[in-house]
Amino acid sequence: MKVGNLGEIEAVAFDIDGTLYAQWQIHFRAIFHYITRPFFFLKYGLVRKEMHGLKPLENFVEVQAEKMAEKLHCTTEESLSLLDKHVYTGLSKYFTKIPCLPNVPETFQKFKEAGLKIALLSDFPPEQKGEIWGIKKYCDVILGTEALGALKPDPYSFLKMAEALEVPPEKILFVGNSKKYDLAGSKNAGMKCAFFTQNKFVRKVKGADFCFSKYRQLQDFVLKCNIKDN
Repeated sequence: MKVGNLGEIEAVAFDIDGTLYAQWQIHFRAIFHYITRPFFFLKYGLVRKEMHGLKPLENFVEVQAEKMAEKLHCTTEESLSLLDKHVYTGLSKYFTKIPCLPNVPETFQKFKEAGLKIALLSDFPPEQKGEIWGIKKYCDVILGTEALGALKPDPYSFLKMAEALEVPPEKILFVGNSKKYDLAGSKNAGMKCAFFTQNKFVRKVKGADFCFSKYRQLQDFVLKCNIKDN
């Protein structure tokens, strides 16, 4: 379908954290989880920053664990166990109580009914969010950048997602909330980008093709400004 001045769009892809749910929710609900492990999460933040700057890796999980092991002065095996305990499995239980943003499932359903392909691309394993608020059934592709080997904003994972969707990058609209990771990464991969912000007074973001603060605005932009080719 043709969407406004974006041209032909065949798929809409979404980030998860901070895009489909309010990120303050996880920080609030897991606050004691974080503050009782300050040293670990300080070091994890430093390592994660390093990982964002690396080129695609075949052994992402191992490299991240090795870097954490150096900072925690433990073995790689112990580091892997701590990462799972405190980050992956450790945080997953909090997501069961976090609601998605208003009209997110409705948006996915309407896009699917309109014939668009849908994808999720997250820097954290999507399975960490369980059933992802019932939207998995609408998705054609669900990917985690860690498993692919390169965190955002490296275009590698965005291009791998396009490959899995079997849609050219220029015909994908990526929806995200991070200028540094979602906007930069999708643009570097040749995609269009819709930027989500919870600040309703922000109307434009440099580099983004569209900016919205409510999901019905995104629906209107994609569905009411489209011309279906018969």
